[in-house]
Amino acid sequence: MEKRWLKHYEPGVRAHLDYPNVPMQHFLEEAATQVPDATATIFGGMLGPELVDAKLSYKELNDLTNRLANGLAALGVKKGDRVAIYLPNCPQYVISYYAILKLGAIVAPNNPMYVPRELEFQLNDSGSETIICLSRLYPYVRMVRPNTKLKNVIVTNIKDYFPPKLKAAFEQFVEEKEGHRVTIAADEHWFLDVVNNAPATPPKVEMKPEDTAVLLYTGGTTGVPKAAEITQRNLVANAIQCKEWVANVQKGPSEGSIVALPLYHSYAMTACMNNCVLQQTSMILIPDPRNLPHLLKSIDCHKPTYFPGVPTMYTACLNFPELGKYNLGSLKACLSGAAALPVEVQKKFQELTGAHLVEGYGLSEATPVTHDNPLFGDNRIGTVGVPFPDTDSKIMDLETGEKELPPGEPGELVVKGPQVMKGYWNKPEETRLALRNGWLYTGDIATMDEDGYFRIVDRKKDMIIAGGYNIYPRDVEEVLYQHPKVMEAAVAGVPDPYRGETVKAYVVLKPGETATAEDIIAFCKERLAAFKRPTIVEFRDSLPKTLIGKILRRQLVAEDQAKAAQAAGQSGGKAPA
Repeated sequence: MEKRWLKHYEPGVRAHLDYPNVPMQHFLEEAATQVPDATATIFGGMLGPELVDAKLSYKELNDLTNRLANGLAALGVKKGDRVAIYLPNCPQYVISYYAILKLGAIVAPNNPMYVPRELEFQLNDSGSETIICLSRLYPYVRMVRPNTKLKNVIVTNIKDYFPPKLKAAFEQFVEEKEGHRVTIAADEHWFLDVVNNAPATPPKVEMKPEDTAVLLYTGGTTGVPKAAEITQRNLVANAIQCKEWVANVQKGPSEGSIVALPLYHSYAMTACMNNCVLQQTSMILIPDPRNLPHLLKSIDCHKPTYFPGVPTMYTACLNFPELGKYNLGSLKACLSGAAALPVEVQKKFQELTGAHLVEGYGLSEATPVTHDNPLFGDNRIGTVGVPFPDTDSKIMDLETGEKELPPGEPGELVVKGPQVMKGYWNKPEETRLALRNGWLYTGDIATMDEDGYFRIVDRKKDMIIAGGYNIYPRDVEEVLYQHPKVMEAAVAGVPDPYRGETVKAYVVLKPGETATAEDIIAFCKERLAAFKRPTIVEFRDSLPKTLIGKILRRQLVAEDQAKAAQAAGQSGGKAPA
């Protein structure tokens, strides 16, 4: 297979890399030795208009991970055990992640927005016997514990690594006013006690590159969630690939990253946390990416050069009324992933900040990054760029998955590289379907141009078939984002008695703007073929999203179906099929 994309790698980026036979935690230990006083994490919050932060150096971070690892070992955690993390972005997450790896145990991250039902499923599926959770989430853990295999519950408070001034304010205005004082059971443990009562000596555990290190659960939007088994080799490979791609951006400990993406997600795990450790740069931890004053003030004060995000983050920044108060000029590069980046958002954000905003692509099964646009090379807006070093990629036919398609034809994107998972945890049949002859079948429809740049058209399951035509929601969404009054938009197929499906647009207008469905449809009429145009427009105050900011198209469709079923029940008729 001809690797057309190699000629588009920017100067200094190599096509083939060296991957040392070491576990991911080796790079934290290396940073603690080479740059012990360099800042590893910055964490805090806003006190009125003031940003109040506390820092951990790489030596402090490494010592804390050793202590927690030894504390976990004293509780019986050993190599191969699954340890669940149920935390937002905070130093405790980073400490826990690397402590678990140092024991040869397996990190099982949980979305901190999970409700008890979702948490219980994931704990049982992973077989986790230990969980590290936030005090605010502790009631959920107590609720599900009898139905799981949990033996150890370790609880931490968000304030544990706050600076003194912010900690005092939190105790006064949050804990006292809300009565938020958690009492844990006698057989459970406080995070600080486990850490402070253990030695800082490095644990000694034999590990192999093929050992499973992390269970990354795919979002449950396509069915029952399943865990991608990510090995130590996968972690190291993708972190090194990311480092190579951003080498011209982060050139030393002073050039940090904004970490607003949730660390439980594969994107933040690699592109933010592991990349920062490998680069020996600082992580500016943002617990809630929707808190735009905290996010923007952190960029203004700490001058990071790198801001990995998702389209909804950049859209929110562009529409923030007080954006002019903040200096974002330190940003050199912003990597967008996890969802399609609208062209209009990309252009406007680059114009506003002067930073290079490029779109990339990945999936949990690949740790996750497989493609990206060159940061300072040929950035082709509307594409996800070219494959990462040592990553092969091609387009296969949608019917059989066995015929490679020529440039320009849409088909299923398949990839191969050192970052591709071992398989799905305890799911051999799903593994067989996803991994075929060494290739990972992504489930995404894409095209490749003559130069080897890839464009994601849509998910196979999101494709709309109306009157025999294949319609890709992203094509329609790109047009909707061009409308001057539209802030966010999503498109999905809904039942139609004549066409089978028809195109429905869900639209959020910019603050203070008004528009009618006829206005939106007329705008699309000038820019889309007749079969692609929305026939239904629903205006909404917001769109449902995952914590990482991915718009949930299928939830919108499910809401419509529920409304139709309710209406049919009230009228005594039948809901539409």
